[in-house]
Amino acid sequence: MKVTQEKLPASQVGLEIEVPAEASKAAYEQVIKEFSRTAKLPGFRKGKIPRHVLIQQLGSQNLKAAAVEKLIKQSVDEAIAQEQLDTLGSPQLKSEFDSLVNQFKPGEAIAFKAAVDVPPEPKLAEYKGLSVKAEEIKPDPEAVNEVLKSEQEKRVTLIPIEDRPCQLGDVAVVDFVGRRVAKDGEEVPEPAEIPGASATDFQVEMESDRFIPGFIDGIVGMEQGQTKTIAVKFPDEYPQEDIAGQPAEFEITLKEIKEKELPELDDEFAEEVSEFETLEALTTSLTERFAKEAEDKTKSNKQQALVKALLEKVEVELPESLIEDTVTQQLTQMAMQLSNQGMDMNKVFTPEQIPRFRQNARPEAIKAIRESLAIAEIAKQQSLQADESEIQAKMDDVLKTVEDPKEINRDRLQEIVTEDLNREKVLEWLEANGTVELVAEGSLNSEETSPEIENPETQPEAESSEINAPS
Repeated sequence: MKVTQEKLPASQVGLEIEVPAEASKAAYEQVIKEFSRTAKLPGFRKGKIPRHVLIQQLGSQNLKAAAVEKLIKQSVDEAIAQEQLDTLGSPQLKSEFDSLVNQFKPGEAIAFKAAVDVPPEPKLAEYKGLSVKAEEIKPDPEAVNEVLKSEQEKRVTLIPIEDRPCQLGDVAVVDFVGRRVAKDGEEVPEPAEIPGASATDFQVEMESDRFIPGFIDGIVGMEQGQTKTIAVKFPDEYPQEDIAGQPAEFEITLKEIKEKELPELDDEFAEEVSEFETLEALTTSLTERFAKEAEDKTKSNKQQALVKALLEKVEVELPESLIEDTVTQQLTQMAMQLSNQGMDMNKVFTPEQIPRFRQNARPEAIKAIRESLAIAEIAKQQSLQADESEIQAKMDDVLKTVEDPKEINRDRLQEIVTEDLNREKVLEWLEANGTVELVAEGSLNSEETSPEIENPETQPEAESSEINAPS
């Protein structure tokens, strides 16, 4: 079989394949033989249908089409093996199939064109001596106190208060009713009472950022048993559109005032909220934890800056099959994460949404592929591959965190661990052979985040500033 190669864009190799006469005849005869074994015609036993009857019943063109289809698959597979090509994805027929069928004559040579994706070959410009800036993350000096305060708040005791007015920091029990008010001389909109804006025996934290502006401030200074009407304005961005930006009033009755009594910050408290026996040990552990987190974030910032600079040194043509496979892997991983969060994948990944998700995921997939290729090429050029002992040690660490290690694909785990270790070695080499200038946090423009899949059934939750203490 004669095969002619041609280098094509997008990391493809074109194949012009000339199939000899004997192969075309053999393919046709094989198709006839297969149909004769399986075809069912009235008046004939299975496998005993005369050749001319079979051809007449099935149609010469249909048989030729089946023979051409078989011939193409066999010939492409043979051509790939003959040319010793490392291919990705499925081969693509470049010739017109119907035209090949019309040309096909059993026992005569036939030629067609196909293309196969091959692994891309990155070209790197000079990558030694990269000069980048990265934000240095320093531990928040108040982080430890915030953790301890949060743990105190979880164990707060509420003490009824009767001898003073309500103040910020208290917990108030109130009845309230919200009503619309006239705006700019207009009549009060109907209904006057705002649906959903009333409650009985409602316990509210007296924090200034709770509820709509003015609500908490209006309660401050009230005495137990007092009823008061306060004027407020709903925020312009309020989710209930008919009252967003509108004036209103709330009739509030203060039924109870409770003062928070926090537990003492002592060794007993430390034992209750953590694995440590003393407050000093807990505080030290938290301080070290936040220092480590800041160090890790700084390291990540440096690596991201180096990768961004490295990608500017890469020239590579990517095959479409590799991009599509990477997109599929990313969406599959995202689907698993969302499913673990309890989301219904049938409602998230609808037939209408999937094309949009795939299109949105392409830029990140392309970036990930280019980064992986560049890292692998540098690891090869600089002999930075991880050795077997490093890989095994890392695999052992990973398996210790898995509930059932037997369910883990060891070959896949080894592949992932090896890639991660090689990446770490390359980035360390780039930093050692380049310049990384640390700058203050927030002084650099952050990169745009990749698009995320939105769950149409849920609303975004407010972010919590709470940091859990070790348990």
